[in-house]
Amino acid sequence: MSRRAGQEAEHLACQHLQAAGLKLVERNFHTRLGEIDLIMRQGDTLVFVEVRSRRSSRYGGAAASVDARKQLRLRRTAEQYLLRLRRIPPCRFDVVTLQGDRIDWITDAF
Repeated sequence: MSRRAGQEAEHLACQHLQAAGLKLVERNFHTRLGEIDLIMRQGDTLVFVEVRSRRSSRYGGAAASVDARKQLRLRRTAEQYLLRLRRIPPCRFDVVTLQGDRIDWITDAF
């Protein structure tokens, strides 16, 4: 997927989550360990969001691409983000998938 397509998918996912009441905290948080696409807040909970987009489900679909290795990288990157905070709030990891015209939001995905 091109960088532009990835940015568009993240934009659509962010709009979807904001429509559901989440507040955007940060986009594309980078460390040497990896990247978190969206960091959102839902009430007191900090939500780390991985956005995945696929044209088809031929190879297991978008959700299947968030494998154990990717989850570990996301956890480690989130730990780096949390080190910046004075107080660590409740946290969770969500996945937003885009496949064709469909958007699915998987809360507490891992």
